Amino acid sequence: MQWSDEAVVLAVRPHSEYDAIISALTFEHGRHLGLVIAGRSRKRAAFLQPGNRLSLTWRARLESQLGHFTIEPQRLYAAVLVDDPLRLAALAATTSLLDVTLAEREPHPALYAGLVALLGRLAEDAPDWPETLVRFELFLLAELGFALELDRCALTGTRDELVWVSPRTGRAVSRAAGAPWAERLLPLPPFLRGQGPPDRAQIVQGLRLTGHFLLRHILAPAERKMPLARERFLALLTGEAEGAN
Repeated sequence: MQWSDEAVVLAVRPHSEYDAIISALTFEHGRHLGLVIAGRSRKRAAFLQPGNRLSLTWRARLESQLGHFTIEPQRLYAAVLVDDPLRLAALAATTSLLDVTLAEREPHPALYAGLVALLGRLAEDAPDWPETLVRFELFLLAELGFALELDRCALTGTRDELVWVSPRTGRAVSRAAGAPWAERLLPLPPFLRGQGPPDRAQIVQGLRLTGHFLLRHILAPAERKMPLARERFLALLTGEAEGAN
C-alpha cells in the first residue's frame, strides 16, 4: 500500500540508534505514524522537528502496519522560530496538543488547513498570532465534537454582556444571570465576543478556557494529561501578561 500527502510533524520518537518514528498531521489521512529510516541522522533530524511542514509518502504491505515514511521538506518553521522563545513555545504547545488529542488515521482536512494558517502567522510574527492560537484551540474542540456556545446566554438567551462560560456546559452566561454563581464560572474574554483586539491577559483567559474543556472532554476521559509543552507556554504567557500590568 502507498499514498502521498502533505503533513506537519507533531512529534518524533527515537527508534533504534538511527531511525525515528514520527507522528504527523496529514491533510487527507489525519494523524498518522510512520518509521523514517535514518531519521536521527543530522540531516534528517533537522527536517523532523515538530512544526515543520513536509511532503511525505507512506508505504506498507498492509494498511494495519506502522509503515515507512519517505520525506521531503517544504517549510521548516521550527528553524524560523528558534530565536523567539515565546513563539517557539507556542509551536511546541500546539503540536504536542494535537499529538495527544487526535485519534490516529481520522482525516481532519479543515483542522490541517487551520494549523498551516497558524504556523504562517507564527512565522511572520503577526501581531494577532496569540489570538489565532486561541481560536485554533476553539476550532479543535469543535472539530472533535465539543464546540463551545459563546453567542448567547445559556440561561436567558440574551446576546448582551456575555462575560462568563459555564465550566460544565461550555455555554456563555450573561453578567446579570451569572452573578449569583460568578465564582464558579469561567471568564469569557471580550475578544471572543468580537470586542476589540486582546491583550496578553485576555489571551491567558482564552487559553485557560480552552484548556479546561480540552481536559474535561478529551484528555481526562482518555486518562491523559495536558502536555507539558502547553503548560510551559501558558506559564510564559502568564508571566508576560503579569509583567505588563
